[in-house]
Amino acid sequence: MIGVFDYTVWLTYLSLVSAVLGIVVSLQQSGHPYIGVFFLLFCGLCDALDGRVARTKKNRTEFEKKYGVQIDSLSDLVAFGVLPACIGNAMIRVCPTISEIPAVYQGNHLVLSEEILLYLILIWYTLATLIRLAYFNVTEEERQKTETGGRKYFTGLPVTSAALLFPTVLLFQYLIPKDITLVYFGVMLVTSFLFVSKIQVRKPGLAGVLVLTGVGFAEFLALLLTLWLT
Repeated sequence: MIGVFDYTVWLTYLSLVSAVLGIVVSLQQSGHPYIGVFFLLFCGLCDALDGRVARTKKNRTEFEKKYGVQIDSLSDLVAFGVLPACIGNAMIRVCPTISEIPAVYQGNHLVLSEEILLYLILIWYTLATLIRLAYFNVTEEERQKTETGGRKYFTGLPVTSAALLFPTVLLFQYLIPKDITLVYFGVMLVTSFLFVSKIQVRKPGLAGVLVLTGVGFAEFLALLLTLWLT
């Protein structure tokens, strides 16, 4: 059987499983975006730890290292690209203010409805995630030919930031009486452009990873509490 199945890739596989479950939940007719977010948070946790777990195996072959890089990006595309888009789709479905009319004609001109524009944002966001990950893979492969060790900076916002950004937006829904569906899509649009931008983002060290993990855990508890109280 092809592939790698030792402990160095288990977290990456778990992230993909969590992402698929989140997508299924979000796309169900009775699905709810706030349930899908819990799977997104778990994907973020797996991603924060998978690289460090993989590096504990000192005798990894070059094939295993390259395999790990590839499946990490493929899993990230589903977890942080497709899953947030499916959560957005669930928000459109449950939002009372989004028009159900896909488009209207005025004379000979097609006027896009609000719903169609939101779906275009979903498509662009997923495409930007793909572009960001493909760019990272190519540049990382080139970097490793001339440098040793891990990189210190990322070009463009890492796609894993989605694991904290979108749960934060949904958490505010419980603090703000008005529907924030359009805010979610606004954050998604800005984030997508940051994915493909040339901004330099410092790679977090162990302390930074622990802080981000703590923030994610706090969001998990806050969302769990708000769901329990409502």
